[in-house]
Amino acid sequence: MADDLLWQPPSSARETTRLGQFWHQAEAHSGTRFADYNALHQWSLTAPAEFWALVMQFCDLTVQGDLKPHLSLPQGNATPMAAQRWYPQLALNYAENLLRRNDDTVAITAISEDDQRTTLTFAQLRQRAGQVAARLLAAGIRPGDRVAGWLPNRAEAVIAALGCAWVGAVWSSCSPDFGVSGVTDRFGQIAPRVLFVVDGYFYNGKWQDLSDKVAQVRAQLSPEQIIQLSGGRRRLPDTLDWDDWLAESGEAPDFLRLPFDHPLYILYSSGTTGKPKCIVHGAGGTLLQHTKEHVLHGDLQQGDTLFYFTTCGWMMWNWLVGGLQTGAGIVLYDGNPAWPDTGRLFALCQQERITHFGTSAKFIQAVEKAGIKPGAQYDLSALRVLMSTGSPLLHESFDFIYRDIKADVLLSSISGGTDIISCFALGNPLLPVYRGELQCLGLGMDVAVFNDQGQPVEGEKGELVCRRPFPSMPVGFWQDDDGSRYHKAYFARFDNIWAHGDYAEIRRHRGHCGLVIHGRSDAVLNPGGVRIGTAEIYRQVETLPAIRESIVVGQDWQGDVRVVLFVVLQSGHALDDALRAEIRAAIRSGASPRHVPAVILEVPEIPRTVSGKIVELAVREVIHGRPVSNESALANPQALAHFRHRPELASA
Repeated sequence: MADDLLWQPPSSARETTRLGQFWHQAEAHSGTRFADYNALHQWSLTAPAEFWALVMQFCDLTVQGDLKPHLSLPQGNATPMAAQRWYPQLALNYAENLLRRNDDTVAITAISEDDQRTTLTFAQLRQRAGQVAARLLAAGIRPGDRVAGWLPNRAEAVIAALGCAWVGAVWSSCSPDFGVSGVTDRFGQIAPRVLFVVDGYFYNGKWQDLSDKVAQVRAQLSPEQIIQLSGGRRRLPDTLDWDDWLAESGEAPDFLRLPFDHPLYILYSSGTTGKPKCIVHGAGGTLLQHTKEHVLHGDLQQGDTLFYFTTCGWMMWNWLVGGLQTGAGIVLYDGNPAWPDTGRLFALCQQERITHFGTSAKFIQAVEKAGIKPGAQYDLSALRVLMSTGSPLLHESFDFIYRDIKADVLLSSISGGTDIISCFALGNPLLPVYRGELQCLGLGMDVAVFNDQGQPVEGEKGELVCRRPFPSMPVGFWQDDDGSRYHKAYFARFDNIWAHGDYAEIRRHRGHCGLVIHGRSDAVLNPGGVRIGTAEIYRQVETLPAIRESIVVGQDWQGDVRVVLFVVLQSGHALDDALRAEIRAAIRSGASPRHVPAVILEVPEIPRTVSGKIVELAVREVIHGRPVSNESALANPQALAHFRHRPELASA
């Protein structure tokens, strides 16, 4: 284990970091000395009312009302955890909390692939969000009404979302790369009264025109108003121009303070197994959880600059926007992160003096495969925290980051999801970084790993669960009045326990617990009755120079399951017997003989969701000749054709 230690916090961290300062306050508040992070974490679980109230106070959240009781439960409810409601006597406004800073400090820097750069100060952001709020009120929008954005990651998307929150409307967004059916499958369920759109966007150096698609979406959704952002190439019919629309606004209304669990956002499941689930998240839970994560786990402070590569169709966009509460600035990037080359985001990091840089595990792999050494090629002296999520970060990617990006950076591999609009496991400025592990379990999150018998285990693989309520649990699913779909999604596996759907392992260290994610539970392979996480295979395969990326699934075979691996090759390589032997040898030595695939096949591309995640379940359905119920949820549904009717997979 000592060989896996990659980073340790400086000795001054307890005094200089926000978490260290919070730790001191927690000890003073509780009258208890916390010997280590585990002790602090345990206090956050056993004294939740005191812990969350201290987070609100420490992070200077603006709320009104009584903090007690902190939880309420309707009588006679069959699933207490799912029905818990936080702070029933508290009121707040999400936008008021994010816009509490009102000065000339830069709040948003928005950069597009074609090098357009826009900045907004906190004062300007507040003023424009207030204009949106006034225009929405003038349009008759009231608390609980839905407003949607089919938008690129531009400053206007943040302005519109905050304007909605200002008046209690519910914001939902998709990115422009969602097709018409992807948009209507989502927005069609929530019936937005106002829709924000663009006529096109840049990607891969080319203008992608959306004019016809907007017309199709308008015809299917019939919103009362469509607002088109300025700066495009053509004015779309039957739309209002953003600048003209804002110019007609009157004085900004007062922030409308609403109940803690008043709906703020509607996010969506991937939708690869049917229509996307509409997940409703409350304003208070989102604010409280994001603030805890940014301030305590991320050590984000005024004067810092937060960046996460995301689109408006991924929950990390909502998470990024939440960083404004700290008084730090955020950077938005719209376009291909590898255009014109894979170093683009690190050039952005240098240009904007980014202190907190977030991206996906797959992007880190792509940078390494491209032979780029960001630490040598770019000035990353401002960078303190590098965050990764979206899929498990390979052990070798940990090595690459500390070797070729920055040796003294805090690597925060984080894991959570759209379902909780936040994280179960996070970074920590007071703990060491071990190769292949997420640093710690989040404060206030009673995370455990259960075996098949529903017993908590450490040092072995099982189901990632949460045993107690947490503020960012969904308020519910849209149009799920009896809560049955919500219960089925998270509480059907274990009684009154949130089952997250990750296959994971807790590793105990001196003073804290680390977490390893081995893949999604529903994608776990089961050859010979032995459960294998897909991440264990990807780790071995995707470090090979010949392999660009891969996807692995289980195929029902002769009364058992066999492992089938599909690979996308780097240019200049062929999948011959020698390469197959190299792949099998790497898996056998790096994982185990049980992990070795029975069949290895080449494909030109791998199907992904619009948020970039590979879809093992869809591939598994295809190779078994079963239909994929919602191909419109995929960014590249045509890729499924490469997996259909493969003679190598036909039964004898």
